[in-house]
Amino acid sequence: MGCYVCGTRQTDPARGASPWQRGVVRGRQVLGCPDCQASGAWARVLDACASCGSTALVRRLGETVCRTCGNAGDGVAAADAPPPAQPASGIADEVSAALDRMFRQMP
Repeated sequence: MGCYVCGTRQTDPARGASPWQRGVVRGRQVLGCPDCQASGAWARVLDACASCGSTALVRRLGETVCRTCGNAGDGVAAADAPPPAQPASGIADEVSAALDRMFRQMP
């Protein structure tokens, strides 16, 4: 899964926690990269809790839950978010090449 705002693919951190953040946009859980978080673009697209206004929302078992106040359900105020960024066009080619390398090495 890539960044919702810019489409950058997530990579595993060398050590420690990932600098990527989860959020909810239009009732769907998405990821935000560190660059979009720093620029402020990430915060502008997130849904907010209808009770407390927090954007610290997660999706669990089909419902949205606020991590700040615990409000659960459909009580979110949707942000006027742009559509998700399109993934880089070369991803399918990269995956295909990786699969070819992997299965070519098998006897």
